[in-house]
Amino acid sequence: MEKATILVQLDTDPLPSVFDRVVAVDAGVQHTFSYGGVTPQNVMPLVHGCIFTRGGKDLARTAIFVGGSDVTAGEAVLAEVKKHLIPQYGLSVSLMLDSNGANTTAAAAVRAAGRHLDLSKTKALVLGGTGPVGQRVARLLAKAGGHVRLGSRQKSRAEAVCEAIRAHIPGGRLEAVSVASSSDAPAALDGRTLVVAAGAAGAVLLPKRLRLGCGSLKVAIDLNGVPPSGIEGVELGDKGADRDGHICYGALGVGGTKMKVHRAAISKLFEANNAVLDIEEVYALALQLS
Repeated sequence: MEKATILVQLDTDPLPSVFDRVVAVDAGVQHTFSYGGVTPQNVMPLVHGCIFTRGGKDLARTAIFVGGSDVTAGEAVLAEVKKHLIPQYGLSVSLMLDSNGANTTAAAAVRAAGRHLDLSKTKALVLGGTGPVGQRVARLLAKAGGHVRLGSRQKSRAEAVCEAIRAHIPGGRLEAVSVASSSDAPAALDGRTLVVAAGAAGAVLLPKRLRLGCGSLKVAIDLNGVPPSGIEGVELGDKGADRDGHICYGALGVGGTKMKVHRAAISKLFEANNAVLDIEEVYALALQLS
């Protein structure tokens, strides 16, 4: 008999995410072991508990999910987890990073944009581009070959993120822009065919009058799930809706795909014992969805 599937949830927050655990159950995981307050300093025994208790093909029945609200902290934990695997002896389990839902949300948003645009030719503006989701949206769009303007209230922060993305995507076409006030918007929007708003809840990043003033805009995607909308005039449930001649997606419209991607990624973890699902791998799964 095959051993039960076990997902070890390593959360950098004090209380492990209930959301991530529910999705694991819905994806068919038989047991979820959840640990909060995980840091690079205390993760080693948790990893060793995964790799030294099962052997051979049974290691594919255990996987590690790194989550929490802080993406930087999650990335640090994932890097440390990798150090304590021993793949040369087959002692490894599959890994997934989705802190703050950044990878699955970004993958779903770019998948939505790709249904309507040739991403290799797309000129995009990512608002809230220095946040965790915005960074990953920009990274995926840059890898697809498009030109990405990454907007932030502090241009210096946007420039730093552009440089970080270029480290992953050499030759990526990225441009940092300031969006500190509405007077910056016309220049930031000029020539853009896609706008993705990935900023913090409660902030209108793109007023309707400015959206309507952008003659080149075709697709608008708002990832803010808490009113008011980050892109004014886009509704939460929009899923390819026509709003003033723009194809629009709201947070719930993207959310359905995000949940499908999340569940598919969890299932993927148990196909082998050596998968690492970060943003590119999660996006590849999104592309397989109908």
